Amino acid sequence: MSAIYLHPPGLVCALGQGISQVRRTLWGAAGPAGLLPTERYSPGRSLHLGEVRTALPGLAHVAPEFRIRNNAIALLALAEIRPAVDAAIARFGADRVAIVVGTSTSGLPEGEAAREALERTGLWPQGFSYAQQELGNLAGFLAAELGTTGVAHVISTACSAGAKSLASGARLLHAAIADAVVVGGCDTLGAFTVAGFSALDAVSATRCNPMSVNRCGINLGEGAALFLMTREEGPVRLAGCGESSDAHHMSAPDPSGRGAIRAMQSALQRAGVPAGAVDYVNLHGTATQHNDAMESLAVAEVLGANVPVSSTKPMTGHTLAAAGAIEAAFGWLTLVDNPQGMLPPHWWDGQPDPALAPLRLVAPHERLGRAPRYVLSNSFAFGGSNACVLLGSA
Repeated sequence: MSAIYLHPPGLVCALGQGISQVRRTLWGAAGPAGLLPTERYSPGRSLHLGEVRTALPGLAHVAPEFRIRNNAIALLALAEIRPAVDAAIARFGADRVAIVVGTSTSGLPEGEAAREALERTGLWPQGFSYAQQELGNLAGFLAAELGTTGVAHVISTACSAGAKSLASGARLLHAAIADAVVVGGCDTLGAFTVAGFSALDAVSATRCNPMSVNRCGINLGEGAALFLMTREEGPVRLAGCGESSDAHHMSAPDPSGRGAIRAMQSALQRAGVPAGAVDYVNLHGTATQHNDAMESLAVAEVLGANVPVSSTKPMTGHTLAAAGAIEAAFGWLTLVDNPQGMLPPHWWDGQPDPALAPLRLVAPHERLGRAPRYVLSNSFAFGGSNACVLLGSA
């Protein structure tokens, strides 16, 4: 089976825009960057959120149903890879370039604003369309923006969607349904999302604290990461993907970690890579009681206690359907132009939970002392939807 390559990503999140800026912030900060306290989406309650603070491009040139913040953030990420995507379209044809992306919010914030306007004035606001909230909106927008006519669809499996887009895109290439695929994810903050997670008692008012005895929930965030994926040689290989389903509970993972274990093992087996070859793991690392307990157990079972691991969510917030793509982009950055093997740090209070399986959490400015070869990224979603991607240096 031919190798699949991930070309440089377009990336925007609370750490900044573009791989150069994000790389500097990810490794250069003296303390955890990205998250800031705000009451924007929770009046009367200050929460640490990972907002995109970069100015967004206008959408006046697209149809009204595409004029939503989610698409503006995606367009900002697309801008960085647009020349490579346009070249692929010219090379292969518009019908041979596919789009597979994850999202869960779509135009939900615009729907919130429209409902408020209706209650206030009795009229829907001008320009509002129900189509803005349709989950396939992001793929339709990107296809319209790029002029592609190949397969274009959205995966909406909550927090695993961004990672699953990479696996789905690889299947399209292996099946010769496409010659290039734009893969990734994008999600946007909104009051509904913040209120929903708050109703689950899953949101921390302060910066999240993964793997700590004092952990008390997630921080939410927004952002996007998009890759051009092809069979043409690039700097990073999608070495393997693993997917599984717990079928355990709507919002809690199987505490045994069996689904997460299967996903990680499947990624390694498909790549033909032993567990000992993995140099770094980007944890799902939400800082909830159940996720951290399950994930620490699963990682220790599959990879042991000595592989360096970290959660980057204290810097980005949990970007939901974009998380797997953004964290894969962090894996890409770890593998490329990194001869000393700087690793994404695990920011926390340094107080381990004795009930968790012990893991080697990456300290700030920790490095391998050599270029990394393989990076694993975990994404575990509501409903027990698990996805794991293994990236390898080319």
